[in-house]
Amino acid sequence: MATSTPTRNAYAQAPRPSKKEPTDERRQVWRSRLWRFDDKASPYAYIAPFFLIFGAFGLYPLLYTGWIALHRVSMTGLDSMEWVGWENFDKILNDPEFWTSVSNTFLIGVISTVPQLLIALGLAHLLNYRLRASTFWRTIILTPYATSVASAALVFALVFRADGGLLNWTLGLVGFDPVNWANGHWTSKLAISVIVIWRWTGYNALIYLAAMQAVPNDLYEAASLDGASRWQQFRKVTIPSLRPTILFTIVISTIGSMQLFGEPLLLEGGALGATGGNENQYETLSIYLYNYGWNLGHLGPAAAVAWAMLAILLLIAAANWIVGRFFRTSAVRPGAPS
Repeated sequence: MATSTPTRNAYAQAPRPSKKEPTDERRQVWRSRLWRFDDKASPYAYIAPFFLIFGAFGLYPLLYTGWIALHRVSMTGLDSMEWVGWENFDKILNDPEFWTSVSNTFLIGVISTVPQLLIALGLAHLLNYRLRASTFWRTIILTPYATSVASAALVFALVFRADGGLLNWTLGLVGFDPVNWANGHWTSKLAISVIVIWRWTGYNALIYLAAMQAVPNDLYEAASLDGASRWQQFRKVTIPSLRPTILFTIVISTIGSMQLFGEPLLLEGGALGATGGNENQYETLSIYLYNYGWNLGHLGPAAAVAWAMLAILLLIAAANWIVGRFFRTSAVRPGAPS
């Protein structure tokens, strides 16, 4: 009877079940968890540096300034604070010089903001056409913004000098008497406004130019087919399209006017510039804060002025929001069914 020869490994043990499958499953589960964690946590990690920097250099100084505003503290005694509550706010609100600085700030802001934005709108409209060397003109128009506040203020201080100033010399050529620009109540505000207009007109013009280039050409073509002139296209197409941008520049210019410091400080320089003139005729809120904080060394009232400026800016921002909402509602209303 024939017998079969046993093959190789015939008596070998049966293969054990592989342990790789549970390990692979655990790895897949771990990778899935890491992926979900990365998907949820990565956005917060990306924006965390901004909030950390804002908290360290924005939020903390703001809250600490509010804490100082409730204490009596001097520049030379930062370690010794005395709680006074709302006394610092009551002090500045009952100070006529504070309200003088508020009115000066608003007047200079209006005198500088309105012509500045109108000129910027006109320049942007001109730059929106196909001009030769358009990049050169855009660079030139932005040059005043790149100039430092100190340099611009010092140059214009020489222009507005009462004795030997360039502007008075020009007025003398046409038969006018010299004007003491810095000592006049309205002439000093006008001089500061000229500096602000010169520095910020080009910046706002480029903002308007970018918004104009985003307006669809179909709107202009449709208006042209309807027989609208260039001026009518500007009023009926360009201005309504730029309404959000115009509101934005109004808010930014208002915030800038609330922070005017270098221009009035360097208009005359010295003690008169640090006090806003011999009769505080061009003293702004920033100069008023500077006097309390640095000249007098009273940090409590200075911090109260800073918070008062913040409150005024919030009120202005709320007013701009209401105006913007009104314009948006009025723009939608004509198309609504009656």
